[in-house]
Amino acid sequence: MPKHFLMCRPDFFTVEYAINPWMDPAAGADREVAIRQWESLKTAYEELGHQVSLIDPVEGLPDMVFAANGALVVGGGVYGARFTFPERAAEGPAYLNWFAERGYRTQEASYVNEGEGDFLTLDEVILAGSGFRSTHEAHREAQEFLGRPVVSLTLVDPRFYHLDTALFPLDGRNIAYYPGAFTKGSQAVLRHMFPDAVLAGADDAEVLGLNAVSDGTHVVINAEAGGLQLELKHRGYQVIPVELSELRKAGGGPKCCTLEIRA
Repeated sequence: MPKHFLMCRPDFFTVEYAINPWMDPAAGADREVAIRQWESLKTAYEELGHQVSLIDPVEGLPDMVFAANGALVVGGGVYGARFTFPERAAEGPAYLNWFAERGYRTQEASYVNEGEGDFLTLDEVILAGSGFRSTHEAHREAQEFLGRPVVSLTLVDPRFYHLDTALFPLDGRNIAYYPGAFTKGSQAVLRHMFPDAVLAGADDAEVLGLNAVSDGTHVVINAEAGGLQLELKHRGYQVIPVELSELRKAGGGPKCCTLEIRA
């Protein structure tokens, strides 16, 4: 089934502060290259038949391109983001207002969470990350608002500071993930829930290969994640490699740029 995605063009993208291990203000990033790479990602979605809506970028919010962090949308309900760092704080209201203006049922968050960066939705459950950004209180608040069970997982490697850097849903019932990003207890939970999951190695995780988007048939994935691409093809998925090297300088990949709107 076609999906509906919200994206934000990186017109003001830059790396001018460091709030994760990927960011180096001294090295910076090339905005024009980032825009071209982002446009290629948007085109890939559209060529697969998915709908892409756009939110206007806001000057002074260079990370607003990472739309996934802006909210969690399930069943037409929108649970807003409340960012950890002040540099991104204004993004939460900007995204929530976009949805409110279009008639969605919205909930302003009382607790720190970073939207689909740390909430990944399957058919029956929402997987939720904590350890670096989103809090357990936000997990409970999202569950109450959305009426969907939320399973908390703990991240331990600062390179994988959001759940969507270490795990992505393949479809509504299975996932791919990098075990090394999680505590032993969370690894055990994932093994129990997803015994047939695709396990990624460190090499693919370290190029944000798990920051991918799957529609159940096609997987849009960072081009450098070669081993993971081969395993996905072996499982029968059609792989769509994309190049997002400039956005990765801020810790982002395909999923970071993509907020799914689930009506």
